[in-house]
Amino acid sequence: MSLTAPAAAGDSQVDTITPLPPNPPEPSYQFPISRLRRTISDPEKTPLVLVACGSFSPITYMHLRMFEMAMDHARSHGFEVIGGYISPVGDAYSKRGLVSATHRIHMCTIAAEQTSNWIMVDPWEGMNTQYTPTAMVLDHFEDEINVKMGGVQLPNGETRKVRISLLAGSDLISTMGEPGVWNPRHLEHILGGYGAFIIERSGSKADKAVEFIPQQFHRNIHIIRQLIANDVSSTKIRDLLSQRMSVHYLLPNCVIEYICEQDLYRPEARPAPIPRQSTAQASASQDTAAQSSSGTDQSQSGGSGKSAAPLKEQVRDKDVQDSLKAKAQSVGAASNGI
Repeated sequence: MSLTAPAAAGDSQVDTITPLPPNPPEPSYQFPISRLRRTISDPEKTPLVLVACGSFSPITYMHLRMFEMAMDHARSHGFEVIGGYISPVGDAYSKRGLVSATHRIHMCTIAAEQTSNWIMVDPWEGMNTQYTPTAMVLDHFEDEINVKMGGVQLPNGETRKVRISLLAGSDLISTMGEPGVWNPRHLEHILGGYGAFIIERSGSKADKAVEFIPQQFHRNIHIIRQLIANDVSSTKIRDLLSQRMSVHYLLPNCVIEYICEQDLYRPEARPAPIPRQSTAQASASQDTAAQSSSGTDQSQSGGSGKSAAPLKEQVRDKDVQDSLKAKAQSVGAASNGI
């Protein structure tokens, strides 16, 4: 299923959903462009920027791998990828296992910097204190790249608008076909104006999910199948970390180090187990209790004031005395001829 790509240089930009920013980020915010290519080499192809929205708590190799699979696919379908962006969701998006946006933005940034030469992290969505719908996030990229920057330059000096497209897993496309989950206006805005590159995850049926999406959007949905199955997810990573199990080779080492340094995704606090006493400790405790009990009994019965012997000592002395009496009686009986 191919994503229809506008090839004409004078294509009109996507109409944005207004107002664009629900809550503008801090004044220090700058749109990242360090790895964004400003020119394309093939004028016959459509310049494409891939935008992945999500929690990224934490980011995994699967998230990064999605960009590479989408680039390979796009090259053979009339596109030239000029950049890729990770857009972590803000803290207003309440979800189990979601650490602060500051941590997630940093993990994504170091992962992209140390593993890729073209993926970038845009903190705009994560910096917003209000929840930002995906449609508005894509509008933000449209505004930054096509409005403020004027698109990209062709080899002949002309400029062309960039196609902004959503990059996501097949679990997202499945929710788009469920009634009441997405705002119909936003869904039309995303699939009709921007389109989507969908990575089919292991065990999922993206084609089946697309059947429940309105027919007019099918031409803008691009299904990408994994040639090598990768079922790594942030949820599974958090489960492993909560059990103090290894996550090496599932996410970048720099991210693992940061998680350890910041003590993220640690197991939930549990009551400390009551330590088991050894036999010697248990015996000593019983002796102490017996001594206390014996002393109390003597003081209550008007004793002489001297400390009473421990209960075990008293029992043992009585046994010895009884034994001696028995022996004496036996000796006496023998001497009497009994």
